[in-house]
Amino acid sequence: MDRDSELDFRDFVLVAYQRLTRTAYLLCGDRYEAEDLVQTALARAALAWHRLDAAPDAYVRKILVNVFRSSRSRRWRQEIPVQAVPDRGLADAASMMDDRDVLRRALAELPPRQRAAVVLRFYEDLSEQQAAAVLGCSVGTVKSLTSRGLQRLRRDLPAEKTHAQPAEVDR
Repeated sequence: MDRDSELDFRDFVLVAYQRLTRTAYLLCGDRYEAEDLVQTALARAALAWHRLDAAPDAYVRKILVNVFRSSRSRRWRQEIPVQAVPDRGLADAASMMDDRDVLRRALAELPPRQRAAVVLRFYEDLSEQQAAAVLGCSVGTVKSLTSRGLQRLRRDLPAEKTHAQPAEVDR
């Protein structure tokens, strides 16, 4: 990588790292795994940086989704140990965090492709065409994955949460 490309890549990372990490978190549901996914995606993007056009966001996002999907096909689902079971009698001030947690857990139950489609369409606010390009599938497949993912979220989320205003996810 020449000096100019290296500086361009460094600037891209400084601007995009936090956004990519949030997207990765929504995909995998674990902060540390999200950071690993972003690091892997950025390492792969660095290798191809000299071939990228002026707008590498879509390319890096596609790498991120592919890294996430491949990590799911290799890894077995395991329980995540916690030191203490959280008390469910929280005050209203914490209800927003509860809503986010409920949504994160519901997202984590979706199959990886459905989760990726829902996150790309509604968190990343990509069009169906853009999401299809990232996922490497047709627009119809994105529509189908998104529809099935939303249907499952509606089924799995508590009834009072589906009729209330959606909780805003930290950005």
